[in-house]
Amino acid sequence: MSAATSSASANAVLAARGVAKSFVSGERKLQVLQDVAIEVLAGESVSIRGESGSGKSTLLHLLAGLDTVDGGEVRWGGSAKLDAARRGRFLGMVFQSFYLIPELTALDNVLMAARMVGRVGKTERARAAELLLRVGLAERAQHVPAKLSGGERQRVAVARALMNRPELLLADEPTGNLDERTGDEVINLLLQLCRETQTTLVLVTHNPAHAARTDRQLVLHEGRLGEA
Repeated sequence: MSAATSSASANAVLAARGVAKSFVSGERKLQVLQDVAIEVLAGESVSIRGESGSGKSTLLHLLAGLDTVDGGEVRWGGSAKLDAARRGRFLGMVFQSFYLIPELTALDNVLMAARMVGRVGKTERARAAELLLRVGLAERAQHVPAKLSGGERQRVAVARALMNRPELLLADEPTGNLDERTGDEVINLLLQLCRETQTTLVLVTHNPAHAARTDRQLVLHEGRLGEA
């Protein structure tokens, strides 16, 4: 890591050093990640590309504090602690498979992020409605996911991820289940909203065109992360 990057560590929203992760498959130990380092500054957008099975989703889960590292450390806003309560406020996530609750309307799905941190009142409802307006779904607020297209579901997921005004947004192949045109629209929306709100973005994607639109591009290869 360069001296210039190291000197900016105090401004890092997300930083990882020496991260390693392995899994056991039968009698074999599979080393998925080794000596991974990444630092993302406030308001920056960074993409991570890699071949299928390279460990991109594993890395993102570690960066989200959803799994534990075998070695090294991850720090969020300078702290190595990220319990469930802090995670709900500090970061938002967008997944390939949307993960919307089928029985809830679009509005209530967005509000679930606020419920997870124990805050649902008039202010939160107004914010959820405003976010649905921003993602172009104000007229679909009372529709359940089954009544929405794939692109609309992902827009709801983006709104939900931004509900608690997170410092960091992690997106794991957010266009993987969408056609090319709809995927481009979702990436446009994601980048626009993050820039407007100065939300730091880490985007895992297999699409080089989408990756090229972020401030910085990284590639995961043979368990190691490097500049594209």
